[in-house]
Amino acid sequence: MNVKPNKPKVLFFDVNETLLDLSPLKQKIKTVLNHQDHLLSLWFTTLLHYSLVVSSSNQYKSFGQIGAASLQMIAANNGIKISLEKANNIVTNALQNLPPYKDVEDGLTLLKEDGFKLVALTNSDNNSLKIKIENAGLTHYFDDLLSIESVGKFKPFTKTYHWASKKMNIKPEDSMLIAAHGWDVAGALWAGWRAAFISRPGKQIFPLAPETEINESDLIKVANVLTKYS
Repeated sequence: MNVKPNKPKVLFFDVNETLLDLSPLKQKIKTVLNHQDHLLSLWFTTLLHYSLVVSSSNQYKSFGQIGAASLQMIAANNGIKISLEKANNIVTNALQNLPPYKDVEDGLTLLKEDGFKLVALTNSDNNSLKIKIENAGLTHYFDDLLSIESVGKFKPFTKTYHWASKKMNIKPEDSMLIAAHGWDVAGALWAGWRAAFISRPGKQIFPLAPETEINESDLIKVANVLTKYS
C-alpha cells in the first residue's frame, strides 16, 4: 500500500526566476551590454558567484549592489564603461518591477486554498523584497516575507535555511523549498529541508545533489502534487 507523503508545515519560495520573470531586467542589462546575448547569463552567473564570495568572507552587500558591481565588471571586460550609479539604478529598479510567471497566481491560489503556509525566501534585501512582491500583486498570498539580509548569508549557505526554519518555528524536515535553481534546491536538501524543483527553461537540477522530491515544469503542477499529500 502506497502511503502519501506528509504535507510540509511551511512552503518557502525562492522569488527571482521562480515566481518572478527576470526578462525585463535582462532586457535592460542586454541594452547596456550592447545587445550581446551571451553576456546576460555571464552577468547573472557573476552575480551569484560574488554573492557567495561576500558571504564566505563574512561580509554583506545587498543583492542589488552585487548585481550592479557585477554589471560593471562584465561591461569593463567588454570595453563598455558604466558608472556605479547607473548600474545601481538599472539593477535596483528592474529587480523591483518584475512580472510573475503566468502559472504563479494559479499555483499559489491552489496551495493557499489547501491550507499551506506560504513564505517568500529570497537573496534580495528586505526593502526590495517587499516592493517587488507588492508590485507583482502577490502580497496577499504570503504569510511572511523573509530576506537573507536578516541573517547576512546568501542562499545556499546552510545557516540561511536553518535560520528561516527557526524564524517560522519549525524543524528543517518540516520545511520545503520551491525553487527554479539547482543550486538553491541542492542547498536546501543538504540543510535537511525537502524541496520541489520548477524546471523553467534553461534550469536544471544539480546532478550531485540529493534527489528532489518534486520536479515539475510549473508551479501549478507542483501545487497539484502537494495538494494530494496527506
